[in-house]
Amino acid sequence: MIISARKDIIESILINAQPFLERKDPTNITSHIYIDAKDNETTIRATDNEIGLEVKSDQFAVEVPGTFTVNGRKLLDIVRTLKLDNITFELEDEHLLIKQGKSKFKLPTFNHQEYPTFPSLDDKESITLDSISLIKSFKKINPAIDTNNPKFELNGALLDIKTDKTFIVGTDTRRLAVVELENNANSEISLIIPKKTITEIQKLFLDEIELYYNENHLIVKNEQFYLYSRLISGKFPDYQRIIPKTTKLNFNIDKKSFIDATKIITTISNDILITFDNNLITLKSLDNSNQEAQTEIEAPITIEEPFTFAVNSKFMLDFLSQIDTDNFNIGLNETTLPFLVSSQNFKTVIMPIIL
Repeated sequence: MIISARKDIIESILINAQPFLERKDPTNITSHIYIDAKDNETTIRATDNEIGLEVKSDQFAVEVPGTFTVNGRKLLDIVRTLKLDNITFELEDEHLLIKQGKSKFKLPTFNHQEYPTFPSLDDKESITLDSISLIKSFKKINPAIDTNNPKFELNGALLDIKTDKTFIVGTDTRRLAVVELENNANSEISLIIPKKTITEIQKLFLDEIELYYNENHLIVKNEQFYLYSRLISGKFPDYQRIIPKTTKLNFNIDKKSFIDATKIITTISNDILITFDNNLITLKSLDNSNQEAQTEIEAPITIEEPFTFAVNSKFMLDFLSQIDTDNFNIGLNETTLPFLVSSQNFKTVIMPIIL
């Protein structure tokens, strides 16, 4: 087997493949990428058995067709050191030779026939949703998805498709983020998609996609990429019960002013004390040390008596960084009860810090 391609093309594919590789055990075949070169198309795969990526490219010159596997991390390290020119790959016995000019590298390969197979579309049902809206929704709720939670279902996002609406939900138990999309579906579907998968979908897919699923897998594809992921089994929290149905106090706040004020306070503390009063919002650091930060925002607020609560600033900034409007709404009940921030079809329920 002898193939070649420009460094920038190879490097881009290898960078996209890295999150899909087994990192801990280089002796495992899933630490390798799989490359199958034919006359008109080269297929590159990477998988850790939980999530996998297939890339098809016509940018490789195939002198002699063939198939091999090679350590994906090590190959990327080598490619990065080479010049912006063609790189040649040649299979010799059980090793891959990487050549460019006077530089030459040799890496061991594994038996490509033992490489894990990817799930096909044969037993999968399609999901009909607006692709762009779905990808944007994943981005909005991603910061709220937990990581390494012993309740595995919280380490993923819920894709809850109803006949007239779709809800995309993420929670880390201290906040719950929800995007609501309009749709017209023939059946109701509820899937829990791992956070890692959500993150990679955002990186790889920027426009129209096709989605397929069964009980165990989700497949996302377009002309260039084919991504599969195992789904998380379990019961996701009843998010509709967590969202406050009514709020006693409701204010419309300028986003930029609130972000700027919050960043001032975070120079001292990530936990902030917020007080709403007539025509004024006061933000103050919540810190037991001798340090203190305080600032104020003028706002068109009418309230019978001041309302004060404490919150982790990251939760507020995560929400505000994902909205497109100049203003956002905040709904409050009691200082110890979860409050609601919202903009258009995106809302986040946040648990305050109990003082």
